[in-house]
Formats: sequence, C-alpha cells, structure tokens
Amino acid sequence: MNSSELDLDALARLARLALTPEEKATFQRQLADLLQHIERLSQVDVTGVEPSAHAHPLQNVWQEDEPQPGLPPAEALRNAPARRDQMIAVPKVVE
Repeated sequence: MNSSELDLDALARLARLALTPEEKATFQRQLADLLQHIERLSQVDVTGVEPSAHAHPLQNVWQEDEPQPGLPPAEALRNAPARRDQMIAVPKVVE
C-alpha cells in the first residue's frame, strides 16, 4: 500500500481525531515516509534468520509466590478516606 492509497480521513475517523488541514498534510507526509521505510524493510533478505517473538531471550524474573502475613487492620485502614467497622467504606455502585 502506498501513501496515495491511504485514506487519511478514514484513519482519523477510526482514531476519533479531528485533524486540521495542516495536520492532515503533515500526517500524510509522515505516513508516506513510514510506509516507504516498511517497504525497504520488506526487501531485507532474512534467509536463515529464525523467527522469534522477542529480540532477547525471555526469563522469568518474578520471585516465588510465598504467602506472607498481611497488614494489620489498623495499618490497612490508616489512609482510608472513610471507614465503617473494620472495613473501607465506598460509595454504592450497583443499585
């Protein structure tokens, strides 16, 4: 797809953007440059390059999930804007 086939008005409508004529001209140029760059990338010989989802190998960086004691009620309620008994009071959402 080249930039002349690109309907910038349709893209702006889908993105819910109200573009001025100056913005349309700027974005049209930028999109044309982007599409030209993608076209150059599609011409790169990737024979022998194994497909991958990430550039670097992934490793699990999460710590073990071990149960730990929680906050005492007084500490948990310390910054609550409103309290009732030993709970945080919130406005009614569902009627």
